[in-house]
Amino acid sequence: QVQLVESGGGLVQAGGSLRLSCAASGRIFSINAVAWYRQAPGSQRELVALITSGGTTSYADSVKGRFTISRDNAKNTVYLQMNSLKPEDTAVYYCWLSPRYWGQGTQVTVSS
Repeated sequence: QVQLVESGGGLVQAGGSLRLSCAASGRIFSINAVAWYRQAPGSQRELVALITSGGTTSYADSVKGRFTISRDNAKNTVYLQMNSLKPEDTAVYYCWLSPRYWGQGTQVTVSS
């Protein structure tokens, strides 16, 4: 059984920073890709950032240069450092572990 628990969301002013964490149970974390997705009200869920088991990263164009994804396999945890936040970053952020595991989501609200 794999469980993902996100934390670190909250309310922040535009230009501020937040760091999201996602802790995974189970033994598959270190060998699989992990990602952050987000879903704003009325919008489809979209990929924000992904990191492979080997550490290769990729980002949505909208967050490049502002967000950084990283992982600590010893802690079974993936992070999303979000800087220079904008109101349009407001969404529920979900952690995903390949191939099919999702966290419950954490709300990020950026005020203007």
